[in-house]
Parts: sequence; C-alpha cells; structure tokens
Amino acid sequence: MDQRIAMNPNRLVQYLQKPAAEFTRADIIRYCEENQIEFVNFHYCGWDGKLKTLNFVIHSLEHLENILTAGERVDGSSLFPFIEAGKSDLYVVPKYKTAFRNPFTETPTLDILCSFYNRDGEPFESSPEHILHKAHEVFKKTTGLQMETMGELEYYIIADDEEIYEVPDQKGYHESAPFNKFTEYRVEAMRLIAQAGGLIKYGHSEVGNFTLDGKIYEQNEIEFLPTNIEDAADQLVVAKWIMRQLAYEYGVTLTFAPKITVGKAGSGMHVHCKFTKDGKSVMVNKGELSDYGKKAIAGYMDAGTSLPAFGNPNPLSFLRLVPHQEAPTSLCWSYSNRSALVRVPLGWINNGKDMAANANPLEKKSNKDFSENSEKQTFEWRASDGCADMYLLMAALCCAARHGFEMPNALEVAEKTYVGLGVNIHDDKNKKLQESLEQLPDSCVAAAKELAKDRKIYTDKGVFSDSIVDYMIKFLTNFNDANLRKELGNDTEKILKLVKENIHVG
Repeated sequence: MDQRIAMNPNRLVQYLQKPAAEFTRADIIRYCEENQIEFVNFHYCGWDGKLKTLNFVIHSLEHLENILTAGERVDGSSLFPFIEAGKSDLYVVPKYKTAFRNPFTETPTLDILCSFYNRDGEPFESSPEHILHKAHEVFKKTTGLQMETMGELEYYIIADDEEIYEVPDQKGYHESAPFNKFTEYRVEAMRLIAQAGGLIKYGHSEVGNFTLDGKIYEQNEIEFLPTNIEDAADQLVVAKWIMRQLAYEYGVTLTFAPKITVGKAGSGMHVHCKFTKDGKSVMVNKGELSDYGKKAIAGYMDAGTSLPAFGNPNPLSFLRLVPHQEAPTSLCWSYSNRSALVRVPLGWINNGKDMAANANPLEKKSNKDFSENSEKQTFEWRASDGCADMYLLMAALCCAARHGFEMPNALEVAEKTYVGLGVNIHDDKNKKLQESLEQLPDSCVAAAKELAKDRKIYTDKGVFSDSIVDYMIKFLTNFNDANLRKELGNDTEKILKLVKENIHVG
C-alpha cells in the first residue's frame, strides 16, 4: 500500500486512495456522489486573513460539475479594501487538492479552498494567496530549490475558572491533564485539522496560564510539519478556522492575540523554514547547518526590520516584542537559543548516536549514521504572531530567503549576526552585545517605515506590487501607535481594552 495513504487521517485521501495533491475534479464529484454530499462550501481569505464562506446546496450532478469547473463570482471590494466598487467582481475557483469533509455540519458537506481570478480569467495579482504563489515560483527559479515551512500556532483559551488542579502562574509548559484543563479541546482540534489535511507534528500546553476576574487563561500550542510553503499557508488558515469553530462549540473563547496582559507569556506564530532539492533537504553539510541555510538566515537578518510589517501587523504585536522579555527583539541568530530572532533547533545531526537503543536496551543498536539525519533540520523565525495574514507572511519570508541567496556578502552577514550557544541576549551582562545588534521596530508605524526602506526586497521580480506595498504602509501607519507602549505603560485596564478590540484579529 502507498505509505502516503496507509495511515493518512484525511477522509478524502482514505476514500479516494490517492494523495490530496493528486485529487482531480472527477475525484471530487465521485466522492460527493458516493457519500451523499448535499452541500459544498467554498472558502477563501479576504484582507483580514480570515476564511470566508460561500455555501452551495447541490441539486444535480450538472450543478456540482459546473461550480467545480467555473467557480463563482464574489464582490471583491467587500473582501479587499483597495478594490474599487465600480470594478469589484472577482471569480473564486476551487483548488481540488484542498477539499475536506466539513467536521461540524450534520448535513454531509464538502469544503474546499479557492483562488481568486479577475474578469479576464487571470489570477488576481493582489490576492495574498497568489502573491505567495509568485514568491515561491520566483524563489524556485532563482535558487533551484523549493521552500518548505511549518507554523507553530500558540493560542489562549479563556473560560470560567474552576479553581481546581491549579497550575502556578506562568508554569504551564507541557503540563498534563487535569492541570492542563483544555487537553481534550486541543486533541480534538488536532484530530479535525488532520482530517482536513493539516500535517500536524504535535500539540502541548505552553508556559502561559493565569486567572483574571474569574476567568482562566490557558496557553496551548499546535505545531505543524514542514511542507511546501504554499500548502503550509493553506493548512494554517484552515486550522485557525477549525480551532475557532470548535472553541465556539465548547463554549470558550480562543484567541491568537499576541499579548493578553503585562507580565504574562505572549503568543507567537513561529515559522520553521527548510529548503529541498529534488525532494531532499539541503539544510545540513557535514553535520553542520549548510551554507544554504546560512544564506537564507542572512536574508532574514537584512530584511529583519521590515518582516514585522507582514508578521506583526497589529499594535498588540509590539506589546509582545518588548526588549528584555522572552520574545526576540535583536537581529541575530543562534543554535538552540530562544532569545535569538532566528533559532536553529536541535536537528539530530551532531551526536551520531542511537539514542533509542540506549533508552531501550532490548533494541539492537542501529548502524545508521544519525549525524547525517538532515531531513528534520530547520531554522525558526520567531518574531511573527497570529495577527499575520498567513499568505502574506509566508510570501515575505520567501522573498527574504531569496534575498539572502542573492546577497553577495550573505555568509559574512550570517557570521556577523551569529551569537553563541547559550548566550542570552536579554541578560543584562550581555547588554553591550545587545546594543551592537540592530533592533526590531517597536510599532506598526515603525514597521511601515522599515517596509518603505526595504520595499525592493518584496517588489523585486514582480512578487509584491508597488500598490500593495503602498497600501500596507498606509494600513500600518494608520494605527498611529508610535507611542503606544509609553501611553499604555503597565495599565492593565487600558491593555485589556486594546486586547478586547483585537482579540479575534488574524
């Protein structure tokens, strides 16, 4: 049996006995016919990054084939604020590989993601999803590599405090039930995301937990596996939709807001990056991070001050990215160092030892050279958060990585911005080092200025249009948050008001 299918939780993959990437229109029609599907839902993201929905009740085979072939038209001006009402029509056309069985409806329903097309039948250039596609195509053509990413979705569940099996404040990391109250929710969310095609690595409770005004705030995380950068973005937007819908059914509030209140752990949306050639990782060379990885990291260092324009597009983002706390603020990278902006995590490449045989004496020691186990090696961009539009963030990271490959001094930049293993950038004894490093912007206004400065990184080769960059600069500047940190200070009431206004952003 095809190993891509044998244990795949996606219900369409199991039924059709083929990987989702190979789904055809005929496959979707057959599944609908043989499973008595009554509704088809089209999903697509507008400018706010949230999934939108168009419901179809299927009344004939001809009708089903028509919507799967031609798609439908929508009002683009209501989805994208930069589109004029006088020429607003767009087509939404389904991407068959994204089809999944809706896990929430009693009526048999199939859901599917769509791409936007203009009146001439061409991809809508300003669609975030198409911008990501252009970014990846240019990256592949320029470097000869493919880019894979994986996201880490951190979130808080907010519910009535039960005052039982309480966990000490900010000590929730990897707690088990019953100390972790929403294990059942997290596991169910993971199951549903996997059934919808999401490639999940694992889930766990996170550091953040506290009580406030009779409510418990509990932080958890669901982390994905590396996959094609375009598929990774699709999976994340579907996952966020599933998680919110499931939270609604549980009667609790879920938020990806980057900061809830002062002194408590914020929620990031770290993105791991990996490069492959002919299906094989190029991240490791002789047991060390390869020059490919170092060049891409150099691109992130050079574009680091403008990437928050895409990864942190909300004033709340900059209450998390505060100096001397755990979230990164200095442009540097390191191995296994969570105070750095880019972290190269453990990748099973250096010790060359069969740890499983050591832990299990009955197992015969493997002859495999574990020092060359490079497929798991990634590096992690740690600044972004759940406010980001997943497509625009991935597109920007792809542009920055390509920029690193094109920089003639990339390896020099990588060497200059490297900090040693175990060096805590936030520690006062390393203040001189921190002051020598460039810092992330401290507001949306500052991020907009950095985007204007780095514009060419993103517009080069036609990935982002100048008009989209101009709109993003205007969008960020209009938050008028240049002095927000100072104005809020440690005023919990003011911060909670801002959180409430932005709790469901992204």
